[in-house]
Amino acid sequence: MDLKNFASAISQICEEKGISREKVIESIETALAAAYKKDYGEKGQMVKAKLSPETGEAKFWQVKTAVDGSMIYSEEELEALKEKKVSLAGEGLEKKTEEEGGGEEIRKVRFNQERHIMMEDALKINPKIKAGEDMEFALVQKKDYGRIAAQTAKQVILQKIREAERETIFGEYKSKEGQIVSGVVQRIEGDNIFIDIGKTLAVLPREEQVYGEFYKPGQRLKFYILSVDDNPRGPAVILSRAYPKLISRLFELEVPEISAGQVVVRSIAREPGARSKIAVESTEQGIDPIGSAVGQRGTRVMAVISELGGEKIDIIEYSEKPEEFIANALSPAKVVDVKLLEKNKALCLVPDDQLSLAIGKDGQNVRLAAKLTGWKINVKSVNEEEAEKGKEKSVEDGDSAPLSDDHTENHTKEKPEEKKIEIKEEKPKKEKKVKKEKPKKNKEKKKQKKNQKIITNLQ
Repeated sequence: MDLKNFASAISQICEEKGISREKVIESIETALAAAYKKDYGEKGQMVKAKLSPETGEAKFWQVKTAVDGSMIYSEEELEALKEKKVSLAGEGLEKKTEEEGGGEEIRKVRFNQERHIMMEDALKINPKIKAGEDMEFALVQKKDYGRIAAQTAKQVILQKIREAERETIFGEYKSKEGQIVSGVVQRIEGDNIFIDIGKTLAVLPREEQVYGEFYKPGQRLKFYILSVDDNPRGPAVILSRAYPKLISRLFELEVPEISAGQVVVRSIAREPGARSKIAVESTEQGIDPIGSAVGQRGTRVMAVISELGGEKIDIIEYSEKPEEFIANALSPAKVVDVKLLEKNKALCLVPDDQLSLAIGKDGQNVRLAAKLTGWKINVKSVNEEEAEKGKEKSVEDGDSAPLSDDHTENHTKEKPEEKKIEIKEEKPKKEKKVKKEKPKKNKEKKKQKKNQKIITNLQ
């Protein structure tokens, strides 16, 4: 054996597959044991191999289990099992039975000379052996193997390396759940998008895609690792672009204060692809949480916005007082007053010119503020609130005090004057001329349209 090439091949496999050296050597040992059993072993025999990477020599042992009379099926029991049509699949099938008196579990097996050894014979070889323990017997080393044995060894090595690779990939990405990973769009199949994240292919399902965002093969993006499941085909990594925590993870990459823990993201409200709001708070004095998140001339926020495809982000200062927190959450609108009501409801009063800004397009600003704070928010203008209060007062005054005679007379006198004004305004001279001119213009326009249609048909 060329030890240099053997060692370089092992190291190359370890680097490419990301497997430890011990795992590779273990898979080679199991393959050698399978090849030895294929050519020189007997049915039911358990062969164990040990490979020395320094010398390249392999040693083989036969493994037998020490058993006593209580652990073996008797001939009568075997016949009874056959009558009950209980099949013993293979030589090493084990069945657990409980004793009626003690309730202790006893493992009973079908005795095989190649796999078992009686306690009487085992104690002669090793006086310290106990029932159920394994004993190793050295086998004669062989160097020549047939084509079928070599083929089985190759298959075993590939299978063991594949299993070890799956275990390492699953363990690596399972520890990365809730973190960001960079990947390249490989292919699109139906609603699912397959992303190459390095060692394996991850899936971006339709539910975790951003509405209005287009994905092209070869495009590099950042994704949030939502979950990692172990399947027979390999580890299944589920990614997301719409999860709210993606924003906080992106800010951790861009803002060193957040990654160091000096600034904390308290809550996030997001409508993927449209707009998001995050509430930040500083844990140390002298640090501006909003300024550190925005960055100099907005460089840090713009980096996050560009990664999210132009999604707007509002950064709000967190406060333990609900009134202040709700007022900050409705930014960029300015809030005059916040009133806390029952059942986790809040009433926000804003100036008339700030009402539409506070509500937002299709109620987006109020909706995000409610998600961010956890309060049901109702927005009203100051004048609207005052008008409602005035109506309530007038209703109360009307119910308490009767109307005077002078008040009723004034209303009766004013009514005919209003009628006279309406009669005068109904028949202006100028309006008649305008009414006569309108149908002429409409007729001319209709004629022009007909002429144009005729010309187009002729062409």
